[in-house]
Amino acid sequence: MTAPASAAFKTRVLALVAQIPAGRVMTYGQLALLAGQVGAARQVGYLMNGLLENHDLPWQRVINAQGAVSTDKLGFGDIQRGLLKAEGIEFDAAGKCDLGKYQWWPESDAPPQERLF
Repeated sequence: MTAPASAAFKTRVLALVAQIPAGRVMTYGQLALLAGQVGAARQVGYLMNGLLENHDLPWQRVINAQGAVSTDKLGFGDIQRGLLKAEGIEFDAAGKCDLGKYQWWPESDAPPQERLF
């Protein structure tokens, strides 16, 4: 079981999600890293799940480290993929997008290859 996220961690994650531009994505692990808790990708996932009904943040722009949506098991993967496709993000036959092309890093539009999560 994953420990609940601290208020400060949650605030940092939500602030980062709010900045993700249309047509770009961030991964759960990347958000955890940038919010100061390496390895807390699952906590970020729980936070994103809580956003679905109560926030106007672009939750759909947060995906997994393989470049795919993780919401299929929750029953709305098609909705998330549809929202991302409407922003110009392309998915391959396996349901993955090219993180080298679409992953966004704050203060840099060209993510270093060694930092892909």
